[in-house]
Amino acid sequence: MEKYWHIFTTSFSDYGNYLWRELLYPGWGNYFYWLLGLSLLFWLLEIVLPWRKGQPLIRQDFWLDGFYMFFNFFLFSLVGFNAITNIGVEAFNDFLGFFGIQNLVAFEIHSWPVWAQLLTLFVLRDFIQWNVHRFLHRSDFLWRFHKVHHSVQQMGFAAHLRFHWGETVVYRTIEYIPLAMIGFGIQDFFLVHIFATAIGHFNHSNLHIPLGPLRFLLNNPQMHIWHHARHMPLRYGANYGISLSVWDYLFGTAYVPEDGRDIELGFEEVEAYPKSFLKQQVYPFRERSGTPEEEEVKSTKAKQLIPAEEESALI
Repeated sequence: MEKYWHIFTTSFSDYGNYLWRELLYPGWGNYFYWLLGLSLLFWLLEIVLPWRKGQPLIRQDFWLDGFYMFFNFFLFSLVGFNAITNIGVEAFNDFLGFFGIQNLVAFEIHSWPVWAQLLTLFVLRDFIQWNVHRFLHRSDFLWRFHKVHHSVQQMGFAAHLRFHWGETVVYRTIEYIPLAMIGFGIQDFFLVHIFATAIGHFNHSNLHIPLGPLRFLLNNPQMHIWHHARHMPLRYGANYGISLSVWDYLFGTAYVPEDGRDIELGFEEVEAYPKSFLKQQVYPFRERSGTPEEEEVKSTKAKQLIPAEEESALI
């Protein structure tokens, strides 16, 4: 137990020192300022080249989403997630040790060129996240947490990081084993995180930048807006891609029936959803899951509001 207590206490101090250095020392390897710079860039693009021209520059919940960005990427680890993660990894490795397993690495890729390592991490991690995202929509319990992200009613780049901390726990837990099996740690490879953050900002931004054939590979605002549609004829939604859209096209979950610029966003009764950060953190633990009958009623209402022919508009 002493070992785990040491990990717990040093995790706080180590992460606190890391965050302090991030704030004090801007540089090319500083994720805090990359996040800030990318956010300012996409905000400027939204001001200059807005897709929804009538949307306010300071859109609904703009500052709330801004806080979510820094909470989910920095403060959540500071208040305990980093410490708990480190203890969990150590405990898992100790458990494997009982069976004589020293590590999970199934095959070693560190001898590969750096570009191949980065590409492998990016593609594999994105595929895992695509599957987790589908799971968040299909599990009644996990949907309570994911609803925080879908409570966005005016889309903008910062909506990318409006999500409940419970999602972080789910994603990181499921990612750990497959990435560890090829020798990656969750925090490896700075460039992958930067690239994924930029695409995530782009997906949620109020921009219309045609990608041509690349739209079948990379996620984009015109595709992702339909993932946030309030009324969908598809029961569990569509367009689950995080960075890559290719998974949705390959597995038949892509849905772009028409230009979705002005569609309503959110979910049924989103107006009654908590508006403050603290209430949104508590709400998933209090919300009662809808019965199958209630869910069927909601699905029927949605189908009545969207032409039936659009139900077959899987691209």
